[in-house]
Amino acid sequence: MPVITPALSREPERVQTPGPDRSIVIVGSGLAGYTLLKEIRKRDPVTPVTLITADDGTFYAKPNLSNALAAGKDAAALAGASAEKMAAEQNATVLPHTAVTAIDTQAQRIRTDQGDLPYGKLVLALGADPIPHGLAGDGADAVLAVNDLAGYAVFRSALDGKQRVTVLGGGLIGCEFANDLAHAGYAVDVVHLGEWPLERLLPVEAGRRLADGLAALGVNWHFGRTGKRVERTAGGYRVTLDNGETIEADVVLSAIGLRPRTQLVQAAGIATGRGIQTGRLLQTSAANVYAVGDCAEVEGLHLPYVQPLMAQARALAATLTGTTTPVSYPAMPVMVKTPAHPVVALPPRLGTAGGWRVECGDDGVCALHVDEAGRLQGFVLTGSETGRRNALVKALAA
Repeated sequence: MPVITPALSREPERVQTPGPDRSIVIVGSGLAGYTLLKEIRKRDPVTPVTLITADDGTFYAKPNLSNALAAGKDAAALAGASAEKMAAEQNATVLPHTAVTAIDTQAQRIRTDQGDLPYGKLVLALGADPIPHGLAGDGADAVLAVNDLAGYAVFRSALDGKQRVTVLGGGLIGCEFANDLAHAGYAVDVVHLGEWPLERLLPVEAGRRLADGLAALGVNWHFGRTGKRVERTAGGYRVTLDNGETIEADVVLSAIGLRPRTQLVQAAGIATGRGIQTGRLLQTSAANVYAVGDCAEVEGLHLPYVQPLMAQARALAATLTGTTTPVSYPAMPVMVKTPAHPVVALPPRLGTAGGWRVECGDDGVCALHVDEAGRLQGFVLTGSETGRRNALVKALAA
């Protein structure tokens, strides 16, 4: 099994596998997995920790992928510490290019394509996969998705010398990529099933203002539409929509959403819903197995954003090192990286009674979600109104 230890050993026969009584095994080297490792080490510098990843284990910030063009950064520039460096800095064992194929929750062992490994505590930071686009046509296999650093490298390479990009999906990631591409000078079409972007987060007034801001930058919207086929042409690709409309493109990017990775845990008999189900201690239905990040559904909430991930990592690190700590979320606004028209959203919890009170100014929208008693339950701010974020967060906390 390829092992990277703090001493950078590449000879697995010299590495002593930690006993399952104390060892912590983390599966996943995304922001959730590495943040948890760092938080554990802040509290406990010696307990054996092994981090397993199917990729090369490079540390990077995934949220930066959708605005890297504007930042002038390619994949190499976004890469942070290598697996070797992370192992040395965090006094951990990192196993790159190692796929976990099964979990035996009774024996407390995981099976990988490099061999078996016992665990005392197992943390699943598996992340999420792009939802399959379901497109037909001889160009469907060329549709790209950016879900990690390797995917971004392929995307950047595909953009070289090209001009026209069609983005499928006008959610958070689709909007951020559309802004980034248009700002960089690409001709951008966005195909979105909803009637305005980010319709799950934003009331219509705010969504339309965002759409107008991106349109002013050069984004061409196709609302209420889905892609059906992608055909290769002499000059690139032809995207056919459900109404028969066609779009000529050099690159097609699918950003229709992500789905938590649950196949591995389902096979192990661990409870799943939208994601891997946990309570506030982040423990799954299996003893000594936990979940964090984009794959986790905590007490019915699936929050695939950075701030919840950080809160989960801090709480779980405390629990794993001896201080039982349920995760507690502060008010966590989602900041959409669309400089053409900035958006900050803190939507009410699903099922919250009440409605939106919307004020539209010349340069932005302020939408407050209040209940029957007039209490603030959430907000959406766009444009110049985003400066009210801190005051509204304090009002929510109160």
